[in-house]
Amino acid sequence: MPGITDISRRGFLKGVPGALAPAVARAARTRPNVLLVLADEWRAQATGYSGDANVKTAALDRLAGESVNFENAISGCPVCCPSRASLMTGQYPLTNGVYINDVPLEPKDATLGQCFARSGYRTGYIGKWHLYGSPDGHYGRRLAYIPPEKRFGFDYWKACECTHDYNHSLYYDGNDPKPKYWPGYDAAAQTADACQFISRQARASEPFFLTISFGPPHFPYDTAPAPFRQLYAGRELLLRPNVPASAREKALTALRGYYAHIAALDACLGKLLAALDASGAAEDTVVVFTSDHGDMLYSQDLTTKLYPWEESVRVPFLLRYPRRFGRRGRRVSFLSNAPDSMPLLLGLCGIPIPAGVQGTDFSRPLLDGAADTSASAFIGLPVPITEARRYGFAEYRGVRTHGHTYVRSIHGPWLLYDNMRDPYQKKNLCGHPAARGTQARLERELDRWLERLHDEFLPAAAYLKRDGLEGYTEPKVPVGHVRSPWGDWESTLRSDAPAVIF
Repeated sequence: MPGITDISRRGFLKGVPGALAPAVARAARTRPNVLLVLADEWRAQATGYSGDANVKTAALDRLAGESVNFENAISGCPVCCPSRASLMTGQYPLTNGVYINDVPLEPKDATLGQCFARSGYRTGYIGKWHLYGSPDGHYGRRLAYIPPEKRFGFDYWKACECTHDYNHSLYYDGNDPKPKYWPGYDAAAQTADACQFISRQARASEPFFLTISFGPPHFPYDTAPAPFRQLYAGRELLLRPNVPASAREKALTALRGYYAHIAALDACLGKLLAALDASGAAEDTVVVFTSDHGDMLYSQDLTTKLYPWEESVRVPFLLRYPRRFGRRGRRVSFLSNAPDSMPLLLGLCGIPIPAGVQGTDFSRPLLDGAADTSASAFIGLPVPITEARRYGFAEYRGVRTHGHTYVRSIHGPWLLYDNMRDPYQKKNLCGHPAARGTQARLERELDRWLERLHDEFLPAAAYLKRDGLEGYTEPKVPVGHVRSPWGDWESTLRSDAPAVIF
């Protein structure tokens, strides 16, 4: 039988032996639908339900009130491609090979989309993909057509590798190699398309697994639709206490745009949930809302992601499944990470989890109501970007527990925070005599993770040389982009040019 990457979902079912096809179809009909909503760079702190007084997230807050809220969800490698590859493979970056941006994902095991397709699901993907990669090391394929075998099990396809030009946003429709453009603000148009998919598929005999992957609120921050930007124009905001006074004005400018994108996406989410309700499929649909990583936004005087602080690694993760969990919101403390999403979704849908998956299946304790036994989540950045190196940031590994964050850089112990007493991580306890016992305990926990993942914690150059990726360390900057020292990009390109860095 040909591999699932070489044929469509329907082709796969046609290839199932006659005696097994009815069983596959029956099993699929008893399983829930799945709607995975993935934002880009939406940090966990920027939601109304988590207490951010600045943000307007009425639809998201309603969803939280009906969902299981994974309060300790993190993006352990807070970079776009590594996080997305972990979500799709259930593996950590050094295992699946995507530990820096724009490296093509070449999975050796079945991916999330393939597992659902093989189980009789109608699979769909809309929006940002960012797993095809650019072998030139310089973002050369970010606007390229993605062939079917590189979609890893997704059948319905309206996606682009990567663009952040949200008002002139390119995509490819199925197997048509001619690019198309979403009308207006891409998230709104993508949402309309997703709503149509839900309406159609709710009437079908097969369940669906649909991912809608938004580009916002990733910068550029000032490109949300005007009505949402006007909500924050000139508005005073409450800054996080770890934003230094020297960065106040820059932070206010960035956050006004960031929150405008969030408000726009919240409106999109409201439409998606309304479409589910109207279709009659909401009770039997697992809805997950999450993000690939966060955004520092001048906390710790840093921008973008990459770093092990809470604003970068913490992500929202809401899961609603009314048929099994009802509609009364609850919070769980599981220390979940990007590789855990695949086994969680497969477990909830009764789909076998491939042997190569490294993530933890949290579906069983959720379904059984078992206590949280998670001890820690793993954090690691095998290859820091050049700009981070200039400011003294090196490759690192670490753990986040229920109470602490501990990080070791390639040079030795680096950061230790008591996140309960110091939620804004303003006091580094690493090396402090009073924290010696805690640091030693977390060192041992980190060593257990390194052993489990067969991570030798080598210098970045060793991995890049091993995998022939030296060219990825010095990407060519597209003409017309200007960078500040911390990586804010200001696009001066024409409207049809890619605004695509990070």
